[in-house]
Amino acid sequence: MKTQIIVSIFFIAWVTLLVRLYYLSIESNKYYEALSDKNTIKVETIAPVRGEISDTNGKPIAINKLGFKIAIKPHIRDRKHLMKVIRSIVNLLPHLDETALLKLYKRRDSSYYHNPIIVVNFISYDEIIPVYSKMNLLEDVKITAAPKRFYPHGSIAAHVIGYVAKANEKDMKNNPYARLIGTTGKSGIENFYNGYLQGSAGERVIKVSAFNKEIAELSYKKPTENQNIQLNLDLDLQYYIAELFKDISGAVIVMDVEGRVLAAGSYPEYNLNTFVGGISTKAWEQLINDPNIPFTNKIIHGLYPPGSIIKTGLGLGYVTTELSEWEAFTCKGSMKLGNRKFRCWKRWGHGETALIKAIRESCDIYFYKGSLKVGIEQMSNILKRYGLGKKTGIDLPREFIGTVPSRAWKRKKYNQPWYIGETLNSSIGQGDFLSTPIQITQFTALMATGKLITPYIVKKIGNITNHSKSQDVLSYEEKQKLPLIRRAMYEVCNHKKGTATKYIHSKVTIAGKTGTAQVVGIPQEIKERISEEDMEYYRRSHAWLAAYGPYKNPQYIVTVLVEHGGHGGAAAGDIVSKIYDKLLEKKYITLKGASLNP
Repeated sequence: MKTQIIVSIFFIAWVTLLVRLYYLSIESNKYYEALSDKNTIKVETIAPVRGEISDTNGKPIAINKLGFKIAIKPHIRDRKHLMKVIRSIVNLLPHLDETALLKLYKRRDSSYYHNPIIVVNFISYDEIIPVYSKMNLLEDVKITAAPKRFYPHGSIAAHVIGYVAKANEKDMKNNPYARLIGTTGKSGIENFYNGYLQGSAGERVIKVSAFNKEIAELSYKKPTENQNIQLNLDLDLQYYIAELFKDISGAVIVMDVEGRVLAAGSYPEYNLNTFVGGISTKAWEQLINDPNIPFTNKIIHGLYPPGSIIKTGLGLGYVTTELSEWEAFTCKGSMKLGNRKFRCWKRWGHGETALIKAIRESCDIYFYKGSLKVGIEQMSNILKRYGLGKKTGIDLPREFIGTVPSRAWKRKKYNQPWYIGETLNSSIGQGDFLSTPIQITQFTALMATGKLITPYIVKKIGNITNHSKSQDVLSYEEKQKLPLIRRAMYEVCNHKKGTATKYIHSKVTIAGKTGTAQVVGIPQEIKERISEEDMEYYRRSHAWLAAYGPYKNPQYIVTVLVEHGGHGGAAAGDIVSKIYDKLLEKKYITLKGASLNP
């Protein structure tokens, strides 16, 4: 009996041991195998190649230069060995700085970072190819492709194209790929369409040894890359306009009546390539201290009083609300309101003036007196409906809205009452009135077509063609009266008393409106950078000329702003004329109606 009990105990013990052995060797194998996989399988994220940008004819505007980046294996604690690795790189590429590479490695190396440490962000293809095979044999060095953004035309259309630069912490927080790629679009089209241009990352799953040596590739997912964009911009036209604006500050926009922007410039421009690799402190200070503010995109961020440019839209509002088109006011060169005298630009006056003459000769008294009948609230509402004081919707980032003043606006901004004199100032586009050149372009297109058109720069996103958008904002009565405004705009550029006539010499019959925007004050930070002899120039008014043509068959809007140019027609008439002739030469404008007077 005792023997049986002892045998039973031994039997149970052996069975238990066998069961445990089976579990450890067979059943738990899957667990340890999975654990082993985690230790030996590595996932590499593959950065996509940024899409390129071309003009309307397929000419490259923003491309990627082929190059490479050089990285060193992490966690090399032996200083002598690390120095040997760095010297081996410098021996092959002598222009590199040994001390700088060491400093960069030490700054980026961390116990928690297991990827190779990048010590050279970009080496051109031509530089590395002669030594590529030798460098590739270096055990602790890794060379990988690293394209670099390049702008072959330098400063041409800089503010529209924008640039790519090193991503900061804010960029990385907002964009998951910015940390991987290391760069992001900072302005212009590069920024607005950054999500598309940058593509999406790929993934490579590999098996590695305990020493981080690759054993096998388990899977590969190709990145979504080379997502290209084609613009409506014509580089030839852009170069031509840049030459016209040589030594001139301001802005120009050429847009067709469907909203396609063929050319747009903010002057002076700057070289986009300066920012790709990181701009020097000296170059940056030179840019931001220039009183002509070359770094500001004046197309969408330049806020200027529109001056007499708004008289076309305001005139349309007058004759569809409180005035008739034949109602005239007497202009004697000035008018008195309370104890203040409001002057017309023509000090001896225009005499009896109705709508068409008021626009043609830009009579201030007509608009002063009309504003007293119509009132600031109605004026403000009309001009906002016509597109002023709000974004146009152009595909550029951070567009400014400008200001169309009103009682409610002033109360909200300054908590102050509105004065009747401010109504008069607003009626000629002065006072607190502020607009951007792109708003004036859209506003002029409305006068030419009767539609509020959304401007757009991108022609094609990949294989998808962009389409125009427009709003029908005019009432039936406004549409009926619009031909009067067009006739007046024709006379501005063609009648012997038109404010632009003697400055226009285009083969194309155009209609337009001049404007002179007073410089109310020069900011203190800019004053400090201006010499005494230049101060008179910076106090001069800005000059506007916004036109459409041909008159009988509107096809293109051209807006020109010359900063401190004085009179609109004198400063901008020659530029506008030459642009229309260029459009005709390049066959953008058809001959029908191009050179015939109505």
